[in-house]
Amino acid sequence: MKQKIHVAVGLILNKANQYLISKRHPHLHQGGLWEFPGGKVEPGESVYAALCRELHEELNLDVVHAKPFLKLSYAYPDKDVILDVWQVDKFNGKVESSTAQPINWVPREKLYGYTFPAANNAILKALALPTSYAITGSFFDNEDYIQQFKQCLNRGSRLIQLRQPDINSETLLQLAKISKSLSLQYNAKLIVNADINFLQHVEVDGIHLNSQRLFQYRSRPITTEKILAASVHNSHELQQAMMIGVDFVVASPVLETTSHPGATLLGWKGLEKIIAQSSIPVYALGGMKTELLPQAKNKGAYGIAAITEFWRTEK
Repeated sequence: MKQKIHVAVGLILNKANQYLISKRHPHLHQGGLWEFPGGKVEPGESVYAALCRELHEELNLDVVHAKPFLKLSYAYPDKDVILDVWQVDKFNGKVESSTAQPINWVPREKLYGYTFPAANNAILKALALPTSYAITGSFFDNEDYIQQFKQCLNRGSRLIQLRQPDINSETLLQLAKISKSLSLQYNAKLIVNADINFLQHVEVDGIHLNSQRLFQYRSRPITTEKILAASVHNSHELQQAMMIGVDFVVASPVLETTSHPGATLLGWKGLEKIIAQSSIPVYALGGMKTELLPQAKNKGAYGIAAITEFWRTEK
């Protein structure tokens, strides 16, 4: 039976918006690779306590404020690792390595120039994503759609899924072109819920696969330069999403929604179960509101996804 290790990981952010990374000693597991600092959670120890202890012991750093970032799992050939990742944005102490590990402060956009253990790839992907994933809802006509999309952007949405399952492909293409033009003005990312062939007709930031399209592929169907997301409702769909290399998943429905009354709910426990098996970021969908984001993060989700919360159609 493989060894299981629970690790508390710190995304330590300084006032210059740089993240602290350290290089593992060559003789260690994944030696020679860079990592975000942290260490094992001891039996009976809380993740936060382990985080504070490890960062003090390794870096002479005292945590003042930290919050959950995401939780993920990763299966190496020789061990299974659970990563509880926290963002540390306030700390005291002069940072220095007590184990003579090389350390470096790096801006987010330059982290990809370093080689990390495979389990850390999901952390790097999440750092490039907002914690809110807006999904387009109903509209009356194109003018109303434009107005609603602008309001969505003005409320702060920077990752938006164009989802309109009841319109024809030509209209969807028109909306995608309009949405992309508006998104560029706000430096927002636009993902379209459609078949991957949609990318041949319009320049958008990625594709979101519904659970039916998800099983059409045996490997990642688009380039890594584009975002690939998927909807999952159970462990089976999650495993398929991870197998084909999606960048993140949306797990639903967590709570009851007005759009799908009577649907079988995951609940918070069901969401935690999916997250416990996921090696990629998970957004919680279903009854989500902005005020529920901290609760979703405490369960291990990276963020929340919603229609009603971000897309408020007004007559």
